[in-house]
Amino acid sequence: MSAAALDRLLAALIVGLAATGVVSLVSGDPADRWLFLLHDVLAGLLVVAVVAKLFRSVPKAVRARRWARLAVAGFVAVAASASIVAGFLWVAGGSIVWVELGFIRWSLLTVHAVAGIALVPLVLVHLAPRRWRVFRMPPARPGRPPTPDAIRRRSTRRFSRRALLTAGGYAAVAMILVGTATTLDTLRGGVRRFTGSRFLPAGPPGVPTTFLGEAAPAIDAIAWRLRIVGRVEREMAFDVDGLMALGQRDLSAILDCTSGWAVEATWRGVALGDVLASAGAAEDAARVDIVSVTGWRASLPRQEATGMLLAWAEGGTPITTDHGAPLRLVAPDHRGLEWVKWIDRIEVS
Repeated sequence: MSAAALDRLLAALIVGLAATGVVSLVSGDPADRWLFLLHDVLAGLLVVAVVAKLFRSVPKAVRARRWARLAVAGFVAVAASASIVAGFLWVAGGSIVWVELGFIRWSLLTVHAVAGIALVPLVLVHLAPRRWRVFRMPPARPGRPPTPDAIRRRSTRRFSRRALLTAGGYAAVAMILVGTATTLDTLRGGVRRFTGSRFLPAGPPGVPTTFLGEAAPAIDAIAWRLRIVGRVEREMAFDVDGLMALGQRDLSAILDCTSGWAVEATWRGVALGDVLASAGAAEDAARVDIVSVTGWRASLPRQEATGMLLAWAEGGTPITTDHGAPLRLVAPDHRGLEWVKWIDRIEVS
């Protein structure tokens, strides 16, 4: 595989990992299992490609004394290695591993994600000086325009048997790495969901987490009201007693947090569809936004949102402020990012 082809492969893998990683943050449907498997395989391929790149490029850069390029490449390699190692240890570890970073407590899965996010701008910086060529095929040499036969021969060379064998070898090593991590996890008694999250003991509570680690807001439970606004016949405001009067129901669902843990519990609340009906939500409304007092929101298709639950209790016990009181969204088959806490209003559009 040529140097340019290897650069293209690295760029494509990083883009693919970033895309599948971002989508996985909100994808909790078992039908999306393939997405997480693809992410794992791409990570395995990245390991092989990074090792090949280092062995091929570092000695040349040292001989040419390209210290600035080596420094940037070093940051890229560190970020890539941190993400890869943290991800591998998470899969192979058999249990949840927490890392204390000052006042922040992250799981290894979060370390994997943060390092992966940091890798993207570092790669862009690395590619900036004269390296955007990796996204372009080499231009034809000056002179007479190439003949159709020459174009076909050039295309054939790009996809030669050697290149295919190399790509197949990379893929085989990637699959071995993924399989090894999964086998080690099984031998250590690990149990993970298809998302990669590890189950906590059944029942409440889970681990109180917030996006970016912000503190739980101070909410006056007596003055608090849930407002229903937007495309409704009448805007309404409910306290918890008013919501209970609409009808209570229990729903068993798995809260799967993107920090790497999952817990199955029975939640009690009111169906979001009943709340929308009480406000006369427009029949042709397409989306429902559930908005927190912090400004965080989940934007969901109307048809899907109606079957979700606005919960005030978990496992027969009122939820605490850390877990979203006075009201939080229970969204089966969605990741924890969309289980909005401290709900302030519902916007129908």
